[in-house]
Amino acid sequence: MFKGVIPAIITPFKEDFSVDYKGLEKDIEYMEKHVDAFVPCGTTGEASTLGYEEHVEVVRFVAETSKLPVIGGSGSNSTKEAIWLTKEVEKAGAEAALLVTPYYNKPNDAGIFEHYKAIAKEVSIPMIVYNIPGRTGINVSAQLMAKLAEIDNIVGVKEASGNLKQISEIIRIVKKRNFTVLSGDDFLTLPILVLGGKGVISVAANVAPKMMRELYDAFESGNIARAIELHHRLSPLFDALFIDTNPIPVKKALELMGLPAGKPRLPLVELSPDKTEKLRAVLKELGLL
Repeated sequence: MFKGVIPAIITPFKEDFSVDYKGLEKDIEYMEKHVDAFVPCGTTGEASTLGYEEHVEVVRFVAETSKLPVIGGSGSNSTKEAIWLTKEVEKAGAEAALLVTPYYNKPNDAGIFEHYKAIAKEVSIPMIVYNIPGRTGINVSAQLMAKLAEIDNIVGVKEASGNLKQISEIIRIVKKRNFTVLSGDDFLTLPILVLGGKGVISVAANVAPKMMRELYDAFESGNIARAIELHHRLSPLFDALFIDTNPIPVKKALELMGLPAGKPRLPLVELSPDKTEKLRAVLKELGLL
């Protein structure tokens, strides 16, 4: 569950912005044979604009629809809310939880540690810390991550700081057996694998799951030249999927490919026509259109 290619899946919407569950099933079917697990209700799944009932129901639907493990997004900047939501996604069938660091509040290191410690004390499923300072305004340093890793059911980190030195340091100093460092940035998947990471929680795997699988498998089999070739081939896609705020481009990419997506919920808006054309060109080049 905590290695390989793990899509952070979109939440497709109908025209009225209700959740498109039939569409979600189609998207899962498109990815499932190429990936190792699913992360519903993360950033890419627009968790921030899902209601609590919707959030839990999406996790339940993915858990019931897919045969793969489910790592449910359940983070919050309120510790009490994160505890409640993590318990709910566990009841819904999630086998682990992905918890973003508290955003907006800007806690210090002591506050971040106590936040995760309090959640871990109350829940039984494994927890993955999600470090994405570009969205949350705070960073989990390697030293703090090593301390968090000492908590029994914290089993890994999704690292999206973009700081390879920090990621390398986490891998070097965290001594806990079976602690997993996962890339939270598609472009850094291969470098993080080289440093000792175990996989990626991926946006690109929504669009190109087969190629992401091939990249990971090439590295794992020792075919580094092939892994490098795939990294460079996929790099334009990695860039294009962040041509605007995630998940705006990935939803448009899936729409262009004929897969269910729908527009993002406000305050996010649909990808502009000029950026759509750039994205279309990348998809064509990869043979996805």
